[in-house]
Amino acid sequence: MAEENKVDPEKQNEEITDQQSVTNAESDKKDETLKEKGKSKKTVFKKNRIVSKKYEEKIADLENKLNELNDNYLRLFSEFDNYRKRTNRERLDLLKSASEETIIGLLPVLDDFERALAAVEKNGITGIDADGIKLIYNKLLNILKKKGLEPLQSAGEVFNTDFHEALTTIPAPDNNMKGKVIEEIEKGYLLNGKVIRFARVVVGQ
Repeated sequence: MAEENKVDPEKQNEEITDQQSVTNAESDKKDETLKEKGKSKKTVFKKNRIVSKKYEEKIADLENKLNELNDNYLRLFSEFDNYRKRTNRERLDLLKSASEETIIGLLPVLDDFERALAAVEKNGITGIDADGIKLIYNKLLNILKKKGLEPLQSAGEVFNTDFHEALTTIPAPDNNMKGKVIEEIEKGYLLNGKVIRFARVVVGQ
């Protein structure tokens, strides 16, 4: 019985060696698994970084395109706004110039009415004829004033080349009239603040 229960040392060492081999194999397998996992994580991280970089490049490209489109839009809007303003200005200038030519053409008619009124007053003419001339003159003048016409008041004013055209000079009757308009030969007119006919005057010196 004693011999049967006796453990063989060699056999026991073989079993221990086998167990260690199994343990080492399992450990090696775990190490390999960890290495594989590490490699897998690195690969995933590398792939994610590549994908992230591609998205960053795509986002940067889209931002550049957006900025370019925004610049084009602002430039186009600015050009259209300038075109609209220029067109409106040209249209207004056209209307003003058209009315200006018509009004300039009517100024000699006003001159004739003023001469007729001066003759009526000088000759002491009264009655329906005189009243009719005054009525027509005032009516025409009021219509033109509504269009922006304004007569220049020149007599007694300081001579100004911006408004007056000197036909001649004469000795001033007194020192206060030197350099001033002594007589108005032809009345000047403004249209919307712009001189459309200079007043022809005699200047004292």
